[in-house]
Amino acid sequence: MSDKTPLKGGNPGWAGELGDYAHLKETDVRGTTFVGKRPLEGRAAGGAASYPFQLAEKHPDAKLFEGPYRERLNKIVSRYPTKQGALLPALALAQEIQGYVSPEAMDVVARELQLSPAYVRGVATFYTMYNRRPVGTYLIQVCTNVACNLCGADNVMTAFLEHTDSEPGQVSADGMFTVMEAECLGACGFPTAVQINERYFENVAPEDVPLILDRLRREAPKAELKAEVVPEPIRATIDVAGNGKH
Repeated sequence: MSDKTPLKGGNPGWAGELGDYAHLKETDVRGTTFVGKRPLEGRAAGGAASYPFQLAEKHPDAKLFEGPYRERLNKIVSRYPTKQGALLPALALAQEIQGYVSPEAMDVVARELQLSPAYVRGVATFYTMYNRRPVGTYLIQVCTNVACNLCGADNVMTAFLEHTDSEPGQVSADGMFTVMEAECLGACGFPTAVQINERYFENVAPEDVPLILDRLRREAPKAELKAEVVPEPIRATIDVAGNGKH
């Protein structure tokens, strides 16, 4: 007899316990059917700073804050009494564009917000949601805190590493994945929780991992799929999602 409580909605790996709403599909739960495509320039200034900033499509060599991104930065800055208040969302916007926050990007942000480069680096290296090295198309963060750990998070972490043929913090040889541990993802009711870029997967078990990875490969931006295989995996000395510890 299983010691696990059966889920009414099954366990598709993304929605957790659906309860009486087992008929809903993922697009219904996430709201992707009606949210639509987010404009790069942002909509109202009040929401300009709330975009997901870890996306599959990255442009490491792109110049920061040009075109629609300049418009969004202006909206972000307008929300705060001083430019210093816009530092965190400005760093997030830089990461959204390039995929990580390089020292050069920190310097650009410092100039834009009229802050010292040392201050910006101090902030960027303190918060764990900023990648300071390139990551794969998909940044996979596996929660290994108490609730998830008790429900087999270590085995989920091992499965992701094995199926991506990588080590923690590495970019996989195909450039697709970087797998990291997360201290807490705030989804303790649906262990094991996994955050992949801006999207949550809940109730993940080791046997779910191959299906999730296959799905991500299908969904990857076409330009990323053509990336050359690097001879040696790139070590990414980054931290994980900036969630408070439980």
